[in-house]
Amino acid sequence: MNSELEFINKCKEKVLSGQKISKEEAAILINVSDESIEHLSRDANEITRKFNGDLVDVETLVNAKKGNCPEDCSFCSQSAFYKSGIDTYKLLPPEIIIDNARKAKEDNVKSFCLVCAWRGPSEKDFDQICDIIQKVNDNVGIQVNCSLGFITEEMAVRLKNLGVKRYNHNLESSRSFFQSICSTHTYQDRVNTAQTVKKNGLELCCGGIIGMGESRMQRLEMGLDLSKLSPEECPINILVPQKGTPLEFQKKLSLGEILRVVAVYRFLMPKTILKIAGGREIHLANDQEKVLLGGANGIITGGYLTIDGNTPKDDLKMVSQIGLET
Repeated sequence: MNSELEFINKCKEKVLSGQKISKEEAAILINVSDESIEHLSRDANEITRKFNGDLVDVETLVNAKKGNCPEDCSFCSQSAFYKSGIDTYKLLPPEIIIDNARKAKEDNVKSFCLVCAWRGPSEKDFDQICDIIQKVNDNVGIQVNCSLGFITEEMAVRLKNLGVKRYNHNLESSRSFFQSICSTHTYQDRVNTAQTVKKNGLELCCGGIIGMGESRMQRLEMGLDLSKLSPEECPINILVPQKGTPLEFQKKLSLGEILRVVAVYRFLMPKTILKIAGGREIHLANDQEKVLLGGANGIITGGYLTIDGNTPKDDLKMVSQIGLET
């Protein structure tokens, strides 16, 4: 075994024994040669199985309020700053959201996430969201998660009391790259919201997007910051360039780069649900199994905020074919 493989093995054994790898060790892991990526993925999979078993977390979401967002995130077609041509709408009526939740449950999806495109909810909007969550609880009985932007401690407590399990608020990128993609709020604003979520008893779903023009080391930087937040779930999105946005012509990441990120994030966060999310169908195509056997143990199914995805039926079949469970 060459020294690079020995080093990957040594880091794996460290994680399996309950220790954390250092920033320096993570930097070596994410920069291993292309020939060692398969070994890195295999060891990440071993860590996943040890701490998470064979279960794949499957979630679906509803874009409950679409477009006209006042933030200028350069990757997002929902920003009011860009002419992306998407259809927009205000908060959906409760009956439509309930129907979506019911369909998710019928499709054997375990959790249902309400997502809204705004900086954060007004008191009126938040009251409506809480009313909708209560109706979903009463009429469907599926695990409800939320992604509503910046929230206060009082809002977090109210969601917790409604039975919301997990709250999503992504870092989106590393601290050093963030100013390249957003000017209307700061990276620290996002960290603060993630901490508010944890402080008030909600589980934290916090990840980001890769492939926006950041360097490999900036992807690691984001992973290190995420691991400090100890999220129960970490979605890894792969940029799908959107028409009319500043990143419309961004180059695609290679499969190797995606596998590196997933594997090293697993070494950094052995017990977290690592969810491969937006862009997986487009970027990974027939290689999605490699990610689920290379550190990831979660997917979002049925489509995303502004792009389509696999059907739940196809995704559940894929998971079963590689010997995993949902």
